Order: sequence, then C-alpha cells, then structure tokens
Amino acid sequence: MLGCALAGQRRLAAIMFTDIVGYTSMAQSDEKETMELLAEHNVMLRNVFRRFGGREVKTIGDSFLVEFSSALEAVECALEIQRLVRERNDDLAQGKRRFELRIGIHAGEVITSGEDILGDAVNVSSRIIPLAEPGGICISGQVYDNVRNKVDVDFEKLVEPKMKNVSLPIDVYRVVMPWSKERRPGTLRPDRRRIAVLPLANISMDPNDEYFADGMTEELINALSHIKGLGVIARTSVIRYKENPKPISEVGRELGVGLVLEGSVRRAGNRVRVTAQLIDVATEEHLWSENYDRTLEDIFEIQSDVAQKVADSLKARLLDSDRERLRSGYTSSPEAHGKYLLAKHSRTSDPFVRVRFLEEAIALDPNFALAYATLADHYTLISGDFVPPKEAASKARELVLRALELDDKLAMAWTAKGNIAFQFEWDVVEAERCFKKAVELDPNESAAYEWYAALCAATGRDKDALQLALRARTIDPFPVRPHFLAIFLAQSGMKEEVVVECDRLKVAYPGDASTNLIRAIAFGLVRMWNDAVNEMDELRARIKRARESGARGWTAGVPASWYTFGSFLYAAVGRREDVRKMIREAEEASRSEYVESFHMGALYIASGDKEKAFPLFERALEERDPGIFLFHRVVKRFVSMIPALSESVGSDPKFVSLFGRVGAG
Repeated sequence: MLGCALAGQRRLAAIMFTDIVGYTSMAQSDEKETMELLAEHNVMLRNVFRRFGGREVKTIGDSFLVEFSSALEAVECALEIQRLVRERNDDLAQGKRRFELRIGIHAGEVITSGEDILGDAVNVSSRIIPLAEPGGICISGQVYDNVRNKVDVDFEKLVEPKMKNVSLPIDVYRVVMPWSKERRPGTLRPDRRRIAVLPLANISMDPNDEYFADGMTEELINALSHIKGLGVIARTSVIRYKENPKPISEVGRELGVGLVLEGSVRRAGNRVRVTAQLIDVATEEHLWSENYDRTLEDIFEIQSDVAQKVADSLKARLLDSDRERLRSGYTSSPEAHGKYLLAKHSRTSDPFVRVRFLEEAIALDPNFALAYATLADHYTLISGDFVPPKEAASKARELVLRALELDDKLAMAWTAKGNIAFQFEWDVVEAERCFKKAVELDPNESAAYEWYAALCAATGRDKDALQLALRARTIDPFPVRPHFLAIFLAQSGMKEEVVVECDRLKVAYPGDASTNLIRAIAFGLVRMWNDAVNEMDELRARIKRARESGARGWTAGVPASWYTFGSFLYAAVGRREDVRKMIREAEEASRSEYVESFHMGALYIASGDKEKAFPLFERALEERDPGIFLFHRVVKRFVSMIPALSESVGSDPKFVSLFGRVGAG
C-alpha cells in the first residue's frame, strides 16, 4: 500500500493515464460517430474508476488522468477496464465502432493544486502510456514492486524503454493480458512445431569472427528447414535478440515457437568448436545438448547432425534426400565459404563490399551455387538505389541462371529468378511460377512469400497479397526491414487493421526510417492525412540528418524514391511548398546518384506538373522501371483521392493511357 492522502499539499499516490488509440484519425474520418463513441467510453470508464476507488482528476480530450490511493487498486482497475473494452468490442450485436485503449500507471509523490495534481509522478505516467500497445497496460517499476505478487497476471520487463523528457532511468513492465495470446498484435501462440535458432554467441578470441557465428546461425536455420513439418523462424527475426537477449518464454511468445535452439561458436585457425542445446519453451527443459570439435571442412557435418538431433527430439522425419540437401548449393572450399559468410554478415552499409566478397567466393569456387544466387538476389535489391535497373537486371539474370544450372533445387535462386521476372521483365506468369517453386522447395522461404505478396498487390489481387504477407510474417515476424502488410491492409480498405499494424510497427521498429515510410503510405491510403504527414515529416528529418553525415543511397533513403509518396501526402493537405522543396532536393540528388524515372515523374505529378511528369513515365515504361510496376496502383489511388490532382491529372487521357500500359506486353 502506498498510503492514503493526508492533509497537505504533498502525498503518495498511484497515477493512471488512459488514452484511446488512433482517436484523432477516428474523429477526422467521422466526427459525429466518434463523439458518440467518446461519450460511451467516458461513461464506461467512470463507472469502473468509482468501483476501484479512483478519483478522476481531469479529462484531456480522449484521455483520463485518475488518482488512486494504492498501486494495487490502479492495476486492478486497469485490468477491469481492458476486460470490459474487449467484451464490448467482441459484442458484434452492438454494431458500433471498435476502439482500443492504452493505459499507463506510475506511483510516486504528487502535489495538489486545487482539484488538479502535479509532479514527477504525473509526468512519468504520461510518458509510460505510449509504451503500452493497443489494448495493453504498462506500469513503472515502482508499481510493479507493489503488485507483482498480488494480481493474477504476468509481467514482462521492457528493454531500455525510451521516454521523452525523462532523464533518470525508470523500469517499465508490460502487463501480459490474460487474452494476449488471442489479441496481441505481433505475438503468436507458442507452437512446438515451430523453432527459433537464437544467434550463436561468438566466444572466439578474435571479435572479428562475429560474422562467422552469425553465418553459422543462418546455416543452422537453413538446415532445420529441411525437417518435414517444422516451421523455422527466419534469421532476420532472431538477430534482434543478439543485442537485446530476452528470456526463453518471452522469445516463445513473440515468435510463436515452442522450441528454441541456442549455443556458441569458437574458432581458432582451422578448428571450430560449436555448442548447441535444444530447449522446450513451455518448461524451459533442455531436450538435448551437444559439443562439437571439428575442422572447418567438417562444418556441414555439424549442421547435419544438429538437424538430425532436432528431428529425433520431435520424432519427425529427416529423409536421406533431405540430409543430402543440407549442403546443397554450398562449397567444399573453407576459403570460399568464409568469403560467402563475410558477404552475408559483414556489418557494412556499402552494398559493393558484399558484391566484392561474393565475387571472391565465386572466384575461389566457380561451382558455388549459393554464392551465385545470393549475388543475383543482391543485385535485385540494390537496383534503382545504387545501380540502374537495366544493368542490375542483366547481372542478376546471368547469375541466377548459373545458380540454377549448378543446382535447380535452390529455393533462394528461384526467389531471385521470380523477382527478376516480376520487377524487371513484368512477366507475372513466370514470376508467380518461380515464387511457387521456391516455397515448394522450402516452405520457410519467407522472401518468396514477401515478393509474391508484392506481385499480387501490384496486379490488384489484394486478398491474395494479404494472405501471402501474413504467411511471410509468420515465418519472419521481425525482418530487418518491416513487411508491407500495413500497405496491403490499406489497399484493402481495412482501416482499423491498418491502425493496429502501424502501432505494432512503431513498437517493433523504434527509430527505423522505413517504418515511417510504411506508416505514412498506409495512413495516407486510408485518408488519415495528419498522421501520414507527421510520419513523413519525421522521415524527412531522418533523411536530412543521414545525408548531412555523408550517407547515400538506400541507407539514407533516396529522396526521389521515398519522397514520391510524401509529395502526395503534402499535396493532400495543401503543403505545396513542401512538394516543391522535395522536388528540388530530388533534382539535386539526381546529379550525383541514380534516380528512377518513375519516382521523379511521380514527384512532378504531385505538384501538378504534367509536362515534366509524362515524358518521365514514358521513359519508365520503356526502361521497364521496377518502380512503376511496383507502385503504380498506389500512385493512381493517391491521384484519385486528392481533388486537385484527380481533376487535372486523373482525368487526363494521357495519364490513363500511360498507367494502363503498366504490365502490358
């Protein structure tokens, strides 16, 4: 107990803030309905406050500031509120709009000022609330200390929570809601048919061997992918636990896995020692552990043995043919293998460093199929940002054909081939065939699902795009760059789902510029213009800082490619000067960097300058510019949504003709 208030100006109290998720955008889309919802929300919460002894201090728009005499009462009240809101949302008979709340609670000293209260306790609780997810509760360490053994819920400590204008470090805990497995965005039900390989620890004397440990992690993931019926989480989703390790139980909840493989790697000259242990998430029991002391030439035997041990533990099947496939596409040359691992896991933002390492790997072993496929895939990714599309396509096409000539069962090679057909050749039939072949060979090939989803979205198959994107996220919940799922949801008109997914992205990728871009596009597509523009403002500030530090290309966000969408958002809210400024910045960048014709054309369209835009679109069509095929539907949607552009551009026969030719022929 914190103690009841005594007479005087200072006292100890538990402070609760509540907030409706996405309230501003809700009010913009339908003010009358939102006002009715707010009134219902106020009545519901005030009834609960009274039941738990809470004193309503004040309301701030859609937020409540409430004071309690004990932390326990505050937490129990918050749990009851979230339970009632959940029941209300699940009651379809009401026929009303759904809403979700965030709740933040802190305990400390407050100072009375009439009916109001002031002090650090109030300030901190207001900074905790943004850390809560939709439908969730976050509490400070002070509250946790008071309630941890008194309420029937679990708590998860947040790693280095960032709170604006709070200088002293404060522990923050997430309350694990009883129904969180059903509702929590980005959290999956642990499944013993799914496994995550946590980043292997590098315990070599040389810290520069970090890339080797990362490479071993990825290759164990690939090896386990050959076990029939076993879902394996992609490397990009487990690498986040390298710098921010979490308890096994939390990893299981976040990734939806029932099994975790962890271990370490120590390399000394030509010798390597690998330790591995398989852990059951539910019981945290070690199902088996093993130490391997081998030479680098035997590295694939370690991977094969680990895969067999996992299969045995699950009573699953690892066929002889699958065992043979474990080292398919690889090399017998330790030197070539080392160069390949450097290319995949070297910590550099320069894409041509990776190109050099892969070319060196191929020179050391001209039959290294996986190196050819990886280099082909790399060229498709850097196309338009570092290399003109025609040049990138030519190199990628030659490399992928060689990879398939050496090994026609490499899933990555089929993914790269499909991506070439999709982005550069606009051959939808061939691209779809290749993506299907890739996932047939490896059901855990998340990149194939991602690109297949993008293909469906670009060709108007929104339902298929959503299903494929969700499958990709199941395999790879937290990729290095976030999935486009929010955009696919927006293209399908699923506004509430867009808000939930965008909130998930903000929590999962704090400080990531590509998250700003995806949120901006998605918010714009569902007419949440202010939210969209706020994201674009933040993105432009990030790009400016990055470019001032000397960054170029994708690492900073090429203005023409990322600004394409921002220009439409600014046009929608009448910020024409921002559109003109973005055009000037893109034109300046084009003098020293490659800028795709489509993106420059789209910038001019946003400004209403058809005379400059249409020739660039013509060039983009002639060049088979990937950008116009990937994003033509998004651009057409924005043009149709902005009255000034719809009248001047959308109805222009030239515009209709140009965009009608995308993907044709």
